[in-house]
This record gives sequence, C-alpha cells and structure tokens, in this order.
Amino acid sequence: MVSYCSGPLAEYLTRLRGDLVPDCEAKAHLTVLPPRPIRGSTEEAVRGLTEGLQDFGPLLVELGDVAMFPDSRVIYVSIKAGHAELELMHDALNIGDVAYEEPFPYHPHITLAQDLPPESIESVWERARRHWTSWPHPRSFMVEKLTFVQNTLENRWCDLEDVHLVSRVTT
Repeated sequence: MVSYCSGPLAEYLTRLRGDLVPDCEAKAHLTVLPPRPIRGSTEEAVRGLTEGLQDFGPLLVELGDVAMFPDSRVIYVSIKAGHAELELMHDALNIGDVAYEEPFPYHPHITLAQDLPPESIESVWERARRHWTSWPHPRSFMVEKLTFVQNTLENRWCDLEDVHLVSRVTT
C-alpha cells in the first residue's frame, strides 16, 4: 500500500529519483505497507485494507531532510509531520491476509535511491542532500488515497486498487 505524492513535489521527487538511479521507474511515493506476500485473494486483501482504513481520514504529510538507513543503505526523505499517524495506519493495516513480520521496523519515508553499488553510495547521498536542500517550494502533500500495488516479474508496479481516505465529521 502506497500513497503517491502529488503535484509539483511529486514531479520533482520522481525526477530526482530518476537522476540518482537512472534505471528507476518508480513514481515518488510514501509506503504505508512494505512489499509482502498476501494470503487469500487480492479482493479479500483489498477488502481488509479498506476496512482497516475506515478510522483514518486524509493526512497532511510534511517532508524533512534527506537521510540514509544505516543497515540497508537506502537514501530517503524523512517525514517531519504525519510520522506518528502513518505508524498508526501501518499497524492498523498489518493484520489479516496482509499481516507480515517485516525485516525492518516500519519507518515512514520517501525512497530516493536504493540497491546502489557500495562505491557510489556517499556521492549519491551527497547529491540527494544538495538537490533536496535547493528545492524552494512547499515540502508537503495530502495523503488522500492509498493504492494497493503489485510488483510484476519485470520489476514494475501494477496499481490494483485505490482506497480513498474519507473525512469524518463528528458532532
């Protein structure tokens, strides 16, 4: 489950990711549930995820600095605002047919580069920080829907289903 970034920020981050990792075709996104096997059918999984999202409305996410996970050497943009809400969302969705013990604790972020040759990691990280620092526009976007994606044998994503986050009005 991912939320694609939107607007000029999405275009910038997608272009930056492609500049840092030329063969990367992924659109800028925020992962809510990392890749995992599912039990049962896709339809059952989507139904469970939709139910799990009933208590979550649209969420403003503000991006922070460029950082790197020390173990995986993934270079990413951190989440400054919305981090706790995304962790709650992840935990609420990681149940039923899509429950999975992930190899790393969930840490909301937007990936910029991964699977880099060891000799290029430091230079790519520095380039990513330099480019991100120069972005003069707003660094936030609304998470209004999540997209259930599947990775294909060609290592491309196929969008299977969108789940819209609905504002709840309480009286």
